[in-house]
Amino acid sequence: MDQPDQPPLIALEKRRRGIYILPNLFTTAALFAGFFAIVQAMNQRYEVAAVAIFVAMVLDSLDGRVARLTHTQSAFGAEYDSLSDMVSFGAAPALVVYEWALKDMGKLGWIAAFIYCAGAALRLARFNTNIGVVDKRYFQGLPSPAAAALIAGLVWVSIDNGVTGDDVRWYACILTIIAGVSMVSNVLFWSGKDLNLRKSVPFIVVIAPVMAFALVSSNPPVVLFALFLVYAASGYIMWAWRWSSRRRRQAVIRGRSGTDAAGH
Repeated sequence: MDQPDQPPLIALEKRRRGIYILPNLFTTAALFAGFFAIVQAMNQRYEVAAVAIFVAMVLDSLDGRVARLTHTQSAFGAEYDSLSDMVSFGAAPALVVYEWALKDMGKLGWIAAFIYCAGAALRLARFNTNIGVVDKRYFQGLPSPAAAALIAGLVWVSIDNGVTGDDVRWYACILTIIAGVSMVSNVLFWSGKDLNLRKSVPFIVVIAPVMAFALVSSNPPVVLFALFLVYAASGYIMWAWRWSSRRRRQAVIRGRSGTDAAGH
């Protein structure tokens, strides 16, 4: 006798559990790209390692979107994503830049690499504990993928232009420290999460992504490094602008208070 079909609710629950592997496949792919970058750095193939970090960035940006689209968000996925990010955007960039430019600088070299690696770990831990607390329009501290892009971008653009790590080791050291400290700073960086992709826009706006892809494809290492350098600087520029505006408002308030006191 044939067995009766499973109830619809049970079948739906099984399909739902099966879908959960989909976003984790993207996370695993991002983790592999980060691990691959480490292996290539150990084999002194630094350009390949830098490109692998950018590939990890693309894959990391997809796993969360896939999870939301398929309604497969989970606590396991969130923790797995953080561990993957620590490898791809914490350990991998630190090791790549150390092997490429910092290892001949003695203690300063590995200390700079460690500052970056520790900054990434602290950044990810703070991000996980601040979910639902901070303004979603902004990141508190430089996101670890953007920090990794600064390091990988410097390596890629230098090698692409025939510059060795020894030639720019001081620049690499300073950038590595700045990237590490920026991740644990309180400087706000635009997250882009307030963009509504489902909202209708003028046709001219559709051309912008096409132009962006064309610009990146014209010279990927230079354009990507420049874009992330501008993004990293934008947080500090906005911080300086807000600080200056606050000082001006305080000066105006003090001036009004002094005028009122003199009038009395």
